[in-house]
Amino acid sequence: CPPSPRTEFADVTAEMYVPGTELYYVCDSGYDRRSGAHPGIKCKREQQGASWSYSGFKCIDEKILLSTAPTVELALIQKPEIKTRSPAHQMQGDLSEFAQKYFCGPPKALPHASLKARKYYYVGQELHFKCQSGYDKRLPTSGTSTCKKVNGNIIWTPLDVQCTNDS
Repeated sequence: CPPSPRTEFADVTAEMYVPGTELYYVCDSGYDRRSGAHPGIKCKREQQGASWSYSGFKCIDEKILLSTAPTVELALIQKPEIKTRSPAHQMQGDLSEFAQKYFCGPPKALPHASLKARKYYYVGQELHFKCQSGYDKRLPTSGTSTCKKVNGNIIWTPLDVQCTNDS
């Protein structure tokens, strides 16, 4: 897909990710990753279903990171579970089994980190936009855009969200 739509002062989320999607964690201010820790995760489709592969990345307080305190290494793989989906998707019934097999749910949240897209998204990806608190003065304050192939062109469906703090 081409670059996703951008809306200033909006949070972008997705409830399902197409296999092949790569995301990476970015540490919040005052935190840093341990040297050699890979921040990337990838949605992979395997025989038992789609799941995220994790490398054990975590954000550590810079003050602690600079000390010589030992750290524990973790290697995690998230198995597809119903718990990884949002309550909205649990209500959509028939989609759950299909979604678990063919899409990854939201990646796990890590303390002191946020997720960013590593590359472009794939056809079929749906992104949800919601104005941040204080920038929701003009309607509509949320919306969805989907990457689709239309007449041979790959596009994002139009997004009509206006995030502003003026009336």
